[in-house]
Amino acid sequence: MSPAALRLAPSPEGIAHAARLLAEGQLVAFPTETVYGLGADARNGTAVAGIYAAKGRPSFNPLIVHVADAGAARAYVQWTATAERLAAAFWPGPLTLVLPLRPGHGIASLVTAGLDTLAIRVPAHPAAQALLRGFGGPVAAPSANPSGRISPTTADHVLAGLGDRIAAVLDDGPCPVGLESTIVGLDGAQATLLRPGGLAAEEIEAALAAPLALPGHNAPLSAPGQLESHYAPQARVRLNATAPEPGELFLGFGAMDCDLNLSAAGDLAEAAANLFTHLHALDALGRPIAVAPVPASGLGLAINDRLRRAAAPRP
Repeated sequence: MSPAALRLAPSPEGIAHAARLLAEGQLVAFPTETVYGLGADARNGTAVAGIYAAKGRPSFNPLIVHVADAGAARAYVQWTATAERLAAAFWPGPLTLVLPLRPGHGIASLVTAGLDTLAIRVPAHPAAQALLRGFGGPVAAPSANPSGRISPTTADHVLAGLGDRIAAVLDDGPCPVGLESTIVGLDGAQATLLRPGGLAAEEIEAALAAPLALPGHNAPLSAPGQLESHYAPQARVRLNATAPEPGELFLGFGAMDCDLNLSAAGDLAEAAANLFTHLHALDALGRPIAVAPVPASGLGLAINDRLRRAAAPRP
């Protein structure tokens, strides 16, 4: 049996230790404002292969690369005026941009799953920023959980799912946003919403002064989080429930009787922050989960996306 992962504090010593582990080609989980990521040196193919092995992740599912600032991003992708506008408005923050790779980029091919584009973002979380600056390079980091399962928003979630498969987790408490980043594709004529997330699509459209396109129904996989079954508890999930059926647990939204409530006040930001934590807690009880309706506007678009994938038939 592999040794348990180290739990590192977000102190200068803990950050430096985590950066050394990354430089040695090891896997380190770390907090972002969205969820905990499972990091590896994005230039080291062996280290990146370790991410896929630890998560049990399909190798056709690309990864997001995290960098410290927009200047670092420009070294790996072909920058555009639209990218500059969105980066100026929302970086650092929960927005990932998918752009064509720059020649001589040096990113391991496993990161992009063989695509000629790269998903890249600048996280806002202080611990993530400190780690990226201490490491001094690009870090590939999907969510730090077994593939297809509920995303981790605490270090305890990481350790429960991957504790004997990784070197360390940098523990800086719960993630404040609680939903993965919004992903926007910029490799075509129009910006495309590839995955709704912690930044509302309406805010992006306002910054662009233009609507976001949506990918076609049979569009190829081009970004993380597009698998039909994803973010899933072990238990069955039933959506848009007005009340639980016998034997079900009830995840509510708004003023109602339920086992756990995403937001009794009907606040979508609070619901987003609570979504994965509450799913983890209910799933631990080993019973099917019924979920109350959540409005499909603003952050509700991303919440419903995650719930729909959690409830999808399993492969």
